[in-house]
Amino acid sequence: MTSHRLYPVGIKSQTVNFQALPPLSLYIHIPWCVRKCPYCDFNSHEARGTFPESEYVTALTRDLEMALPLIWGRKVYTVFFGGGTPSLLSGEAVEEILRQVRMLLPLDINAEITLEANPGTVEASKFALFKEAGVNRLSLGIQSFNDSHLKALGRIHSADEAKRAIDIAQQHFENINLDLMYALPNQTLAQAMQDVQSALQYAPQHLSCYHLTLEPNTLFHRNPPQLPDDDASSDMQQGIEEILGAHGYQHYETSAFAQPQRRARHNLNYWQFGDYLGIGAGAHSKLSLHDKVLRQMRYKQPQAYMDAVVRGEPQQDEHEVTHKDIAFEFMMNALRLNEGFYSALFTERTSLPLMAIRRELEEAEKRGLLCRDLQRIAPTRLGQRFLNDLLEIFLAKN
Repeated sequence: MTSHRLYPVGIKSQTVNFQALPPLSLYIHIPWCVRKCPYCDFNSHEARGTFPESEYVTALTRDLEMALPLIWGRKVYTVFFGGGTPSLLSGEAVEEILRQVRMLLPLDINAEITLEANPGTVEASKFALFKEAGVNRLSLGIQSFNDSHLKALGRIHSADEAKRAIDIAQQHFENINLDLMYALPNQTLAQAMQDVQSALQYAPQHLSCYHLTLEPNTLFHRNPPQLPDDDASSDMQQGIEEILGAHGYQHYETSAFAQPQRRARHNLNYWQFGDYLGIGAGAHSKLSLHDKVLRQMRYKQPQAYMDAVVRGEPQQDEHEVTHKDIAFEFMMNALRLNEGFYSALFTERTSLPLMAIRRELEEAEKRGLLCRDLQRIAPTRLGQRFLNDLLEIFLAKN
């Protein structure tokens, strides 16, 4: 989808000129996992026993040091350890990474610091160490509480291990996210609802409920399993929304549900088209300068990344985002938010006038996919359900 181009109306000669820079987040990619899941299209690599933890932490520090000129003096409001499986790191490694982050960056005193973890018993024993290192939000990849579905997904933990991991996590963290998936191979509506009910027994502060999709370059894409049809998947989605709404969770983004005041600040910064520096193998960055927006991607293979850091050039790709692309990129993120966004945010984060997408906004409104007033632009319920169709409107017609 991102290969398409948006040509804003009447502003092809306009240059980017930001009056103020958006909030900045830091993403740290840990590329190793115990076993690659058949549905996963993230940059993850099987550890096959051990992995070069110390060398990788050194590379992350050097990567961050080299990136400083692009973000000099800017405060960091959120930090996110993603993967892969970041919980494979030792507590000492996480502590050292965060120590270097604090030394090199003005980290906000109330920064949200999230680490993704798998609920295997080995990782769960480390939760206390992660908390001591400075992590204050844990995201657990539960996916399901049904052993047969976990096996179908290629997960290495059982339902009992997932429950034990949540129990241990709640002893150390006051802010926990649980990842669930639905529309799983041979899953029934009742089973999908039971997964959500099982999660609600722990009253997590945040729930992410993802529809299983067959992504390219995955084992599931090459050998598709039997999945529920569209009607069954839609029933699951509707049922999840109703159950979580009845329990006081705010459905604020396509797949995200939160208790009041517990929305994921790091992900909100993405969806509101904020800036983020990504370090680590395969990490992506989006950085606004006063006169341009840069996108970067680090080398994907862990060893290639570490070698590139030694050479002083960790970026495999870096390019400037043109104003032909920036409007679509903003809408692709902001329209995931069910409440939409303030109209002024479009100009603030793109430096383009709202008139740049006037025709597209009118078309989306005409088709009942979007609603707007003088202050806010938001997807309708129909637009939320057919988000891809809504986003297509903001792509080039030629």
